[in-house]
Formats: sequence, structure tokens, C-alpha cells
Amino acid sequence: MATYRIAVLPGDGIGPEVTPEAMRVLAAVAKGAGVSLEFEQALVGGAAIDTAGEPLPAASMALCQQADAILFGAVGGPRWDDLPPERRPERGLLALRKELDLFANLRPARCFPMLVDASPLKRSVVEGTDLMVIRELTGGLYFGEPRGVERFADGGARAINTMAYTSREIERVARMAFEVARKRRRRLASVDKANVLVVSQLWREIVTRVGREFPDVTLEHVLVDNAAMALVHRPTQFDTLVTENTFGDILSDEAAILAGSMGMLPSASIGGKVGLYEPVHGTAPDIAGKGVANPIAAILSAAMLLRYSLDMAGAADRVEAAVERVLGQGHRTADIARPGEKTLGTREMGDLVVREVEAGA
Repeated sequence: MATYRIAVLPGDGIGPEVTPEAMRVLAAVAKGAGVSLEFEQALVGGAAIDTAGEPLPAASMALCQQADAILFGAVGGPRWDDLPPERRPERGLLALRKELDLFANLRPARCFPMLVDASPLKRSVVEGTDLMVIRELTGGLYFGEPRGVERFADGGARAINTMAYTSREIERVARMAFEVARKRRRRLASVDKANVLVVSQLWREIVTRVGREFPDVTLEHVLVDNAAMALVHRPTQFDTLVTENTFGDILSDEAAILAGSMGMLPSASIGGKVGLYEPVHGTAPDIAGKGVANPIAAILSAAMLLRYSLDMAGAADRVEAAVERVLGQGHRTADIARPGEKTLGTREMGDLVVREVEAGA
């Protein structure tokens, strides 16, 4: 029996509430598939700051480096907002991405047929939406140098962030995007701001060059402002999108409304030896501790873990099918329910998905 080691970093806010449901689903599907999963938990983010004084303790990093995959919750919250930037909870996640070379973030956004009315957009706009945003994750403004704030004697200041990309950084995420698009509907939109930014001009040049290696994939270049408008106007025109770090952060969050709730959106950060899988929704401090958070994004992130890190596509399909059956039966958490509709808590929704996974094994 194959055995896989999963590092579990629940983090802050609703992370410790939704992550256990993803673990339960993973355990259920692994049992049905005849494999063994070993879960080991570690601290990250605010929880790590409170306990160890830093957002990513060495022990947590070591565990992640030795694991077959990482199941991540969320980091951050108001109680740590006044800390210096280098000590904020989010630095723990950024350090993991950089240290593990997780250069590509895959964020699918699918509007489930039974949740079309949960989106604030018109049914005619979102119906049939099924897209994948691939965000470059270790370069650009978030990591570029120089960065910082200059303080002047007259009381003024100047803040600097640097957007920088090498051809190698662009090429590797572009190649991954073409490969993902090849397994989907063979259409790739590369999003940039080439009419203004020199970095984007290089981005477009490299993506075009890589595209010649994938003649079966149709490539189009889209300016980021046009892409932002199209996502809420004609999202079905997109299949796979690839873009740099900052644009990808914004566009993938915008895509959340297409699925009805950020509680429905999983993600995978891959490219290095160990993949990291996390829900997109963040810590949601307003509902943390209430047991009402939607665990589906975490559960679907676990499905991506099965697909991309453990090479268990069949098991991933079973998890995704179980989620769709539960939704098809009319079960809802508060974030995806219509007014007056009965809602379930985090644990109850997890129970239903586990039951469906076991029934479909």
C-alpha cells in the first residue's frame, strides 16, 4: 500500500474549521483507493506568531519540505494588522511559496449549474462558466527589489515596489499554462499590460515564443483592463488564463463571483517539488469560530492535491463528483444559500461530502 505524507497547516480564522473537513474527505477517498495518508500538523501565520514569535517557524518549513503535499488553511486577521510587514502572518505563506519555488498558482472558477442563482451576476452571463486562472506566484511586484519606504527630512516619504521578471520566470509559467490548456479546451488567454509596461512587453514576447511549441492551443493576448471587464461581462469566452503575480491575484479573486462565493474556490500552488493546496477565501474573521464557514473550497483544494501531487486523478474525480451531488441535493451553507433557504454548518456539509465519497468509492 502506497503511503503519502501530508503536511497540514490550518493557520488562522476559518482555516482551522474548514481544513479538518478536507482532511476527512481525503481520508475517506484514500481508504477507498487503497492508499494510506499520514497527516502531520504545523503552525503558520498568526497562530505561529502567537506561539513561536514568527509567521513560519523552521519546524513548519522542514515539515513542508519533507512532505508529499501541503494542505493549507488561511493566514491573517485584524489582531496582527499592526505588526511590521516582515512579521505579518501573510509573510509565512509568501516564504513558503518562495522557498518551495511554487511559481504557478492554479485557480479554477466553475459556476455549478445548481448555483447559478448564487452569483450576483445574471444567469445569462455566468451560466456555463468553467475557467482556470494561472497566476505566476514568485515574481513581480510582491518580490521585486528594490522595495521599501524612504523617509524625508521634510516629513514626506517615497514608497517603492519593483515589478521585475526574467525570461526564465515567464517561460516556465507559460509552458505550464499551455500544458494545462491542452488538457482543457485548448484555448489560452495571456493577460498583460503591454501597451504601458515594459515588463508586459517581455511577457508577451516570451509567451508568444512558447506558444509556437503548442500549435494545438489557440493563444490570444488580452490587456488586463479588458480581461477584468470581460470576466464579469462574458466569462464564458475564457477557458484558461495566464498572467503575472499582481494581475493574477486580482483577477482570480474577481472570478470568485462567477462561482457564487469565494467559499467555492480552491487553488493549487505548484511547480516545485511539493505542491501547496489552499482555499481562496482567506481567514474570514467575521465568521471565524462560528462553525458556519463553507468547507467546499478546502475540499476541492484537497481534490486538486490528489490530482496534481499524488497523481490520483480518479480519486480527485470522486471528490469533485461527491461535492456536485451534495449541491445537487440542495444542501447549502449560508454563503451560497438563497434568502430563507435552510443552511448547514461547516461540519454538517463535511459529513455529507464524506458520505457521498464513501458511497461512490
